[in-house]
Amino acid sequence: MKRNKIALAGVGLLAMGALALAGCSGTSGGNATPTTGGNSTAIIKVSGSEPENPLIPTNTNEVGGGKILDSMFAGLAYYDAKGKLVNDMADSIKVDDASDLTVKLKQGNTFSNGEKVTADSFINAWQYGALFSNKQLNQSWFSDIEGFSDSADSPLTGLKKVDDYTFDIKLANPVAADFSQRLGYSAYYPLPAASLKDMAAAGENPIGNGPYKFAKAGAWQHKIQLDLVKNDTYKGGRQAKNGGLTFVFYATPDAAYADLQSNKVDVIDQIPSSAQQTFESDLGDRAVNQPAAIFQSFSLPNNLAHFTGDEGKLRRQAISMAIDRAAITKTIFNSTRTPASDFTSPVIAGWSDSLTGADVLKFDAKKAKDLWAQADKISPWSGSFQIAYNSDGGHQAWVDAVANQLKNNLGIDASGNPYVDFASLRKDVNARTIKTAFRTGWQADYPAQYNFLQPLYSTKASSNDTDYSNPEFDKLVAKGASESDPAASTKDYAQAQELLLKDLPSIPLWYSNVNGGFAKGVSNVQFGWNSVPLYYEITKG
Repeated sequence: MKRNKIALAGVGLLAMGALALAGCSGTSGGNATPTTGGNSTAIIKVSGSEPENPLIPTNTNEVGGGKILDSMFAGLAYYDAKGKLVNDMADSIKVDDASDLTVKLKQGNTFSNGEKVTADSFINAWQYGALFSNKQLNQSWFSDIEGFSDSADSPLTGLKKVDDYTFDIKLANPVAADFSQRLGYSAYYPLPAASLKDMAAAGENPIGNGPYKFAKAGAWQHKIQLDLVKNDTYKGGRQAKNGGLTFVFYATPDAAYADLQSNKVDVIDQIPSSAQQTFESDLGDRAVNQPAAIFQSFSLPNNLAHFTGDEGKLRRQAISMAIDRAAITKTIFNSTRTPASDFTSPVIAGWSDSLTGADVLKFDAKKAKDLWAQADKISPWSGSFQIAYNSDGGHQAWVDAVANQLKNNLGIDASGNPYVDFASLRKDVNARTIKTAFRTGWQADYPAQYNFLQPLYSTKASSNDTDYSNPEFDKLVAKGASESDPAASTKDYAQAQELLLKDLPSIPLWYSNVNGGFAKGVSNVQFGWNSVPLYYEITKG
């Protein structure tokens, strides 16, 4: 899952969509406690997870590393608490026509090592991220720029430096309006020349230009914590009101919650399943429970035995219809999740609960068993069905519940397949060595349907973990991104999702609220549209 933007007018967060989510008590996205000055030098301890990879913006597409990079870097723009794009390093981002943009940078900004932030800082970082041989996980975020290739080294010929603080972006596709809204995402962060000369060193000790910087060389204590301090050279809109952040890498959400109750950590952004029923009464007005742009699922490798061709479609549908999502979200998650009816999120414009084919997401044990029997006529089932998950993420309870429902409703052997941590699971997923279904989820990079669809299901996209490929889906998503009318985009994306409902490369489960909390004496805690706390606003003391 990554924090992991689209369209212009009409594609922001929807208040009406937010009301569709269950369990919306607690804070509502504003300040959770009265604003106080606090101690501007206080270090805020927050829950985190060990980043999957070295901290390079173009090679980080998971939440643990993303939260750190977003704290250390400043892109052309950022997203505020409600998902609005706000210029940061950019003085202006101008859409000249359907395929052309001009970016003008503010002057006087520097990286924490003193280097100036210039047009070259962006152009060279993007060229590195897009180059095929560099094999960056976020490579496909540059695919709309002229010159991009996903099969051979090719420079981005669409990037043209005008002067030290101006550059042009020429796109190969007419999606400039949409592309402009993506530019707050971390793949588009700049890099100093010093980092580009030694990317291995940059990954361990990043040189950023954002609100925070490494406290010292080696501040990343792997699998323990990472220490940041305020970056006084940052001039943008996310000015830190505290002295720094310590990301504590917890092995389990239960451990983080225990530390919160003991005031050993200041803010956590995940409540363990063991405390879902009680955390709001335990924490009172320090509990956070609000809608967020998060979609949860589990996915199946495209070559998984018994799950390819016509047999596979029948079994995928059977698996989906054998799951009682309403029972699980109520019993295990205390209604802080809402059963999915599509592949996006109710807080995103264009969301629908009435797509053609969405019946496949409704619980129907009789229909599921019939579909499974039809698949058996093509090729008799053998073996067991497993769902891999990371043990450090609090997933065991729902995985076990799903497995039990599959046992009872399909009459098959089903179980969870635990991995010790998120990095271990992602290693096998990324290497395509995983031989079972595996849990997946998506925390939006920017508030738009395109971001829930293209990166996960378009052919060769950056986060397409199943290698799903449907040319008609690709065409519809590309068409939606090129539409000037938001209503037309919504129609295209709906048709694209209806294809996903037939193929089910992933099994949609539910939409998540963000559940978190903060310690006594901590103030100004605000969780953004994408479930991540606005760390720079937090104060204590």
